[in-house]
Amino acid sequence: MPDADAHPPLPPTIERTLARFRGLGREEKMQALVAYARKLEPVPARYAEVDRAAYTVPECQTRVDLFPERRDDGTLHFYADVNARQSPTIAAVLAITFQAVNDQPPAVTLALPPDYVRQLMEGVGLHTREVGLNAMVQRLKRHAADAAAAA
Repeated sequence: MPDADAHPPLPPTIERTLARFRGLGREEKMQALVAYARKLEPVPARYAEVDRAAYTVPECQTRVDLFPERRDDGTLHFYADVNARQSPTIAAVLAITFQAVNDQPPAVTLALPPDYVRQLMEGVGLHTREVGLNAMVQRLKRHAADAAAAA
């Protein structure tokens, strides 16, 4: 009899990301977050004049705009506009997540587990940010679902 709580296997890019962070202690995790915050890819200039209302994540305390791009090969690539200096944790979580889902089919983003943020941030003590971080992941999943439906 299958386990009702069993989740489908995670795509390798997501599993590697979560495994990497599971193996870190709190201080190592904090250092990794700072390093990842610096790795967030800049938003291309073509988004400078776009009306951002549809891209803003309102649940975040900090302004975050997420831009999805569906590539010709059916993969997705996400960009985020966030002040990394003001909000390094948000920038880090986005950079980490983008590393796992960018240039992958929408199904990879849709496979982010419901407790992805909690797993990633476990032991860091950033519970006040969890609502906004989860909202960002849900927004990414919504964009991925839209891309999958348009395929």
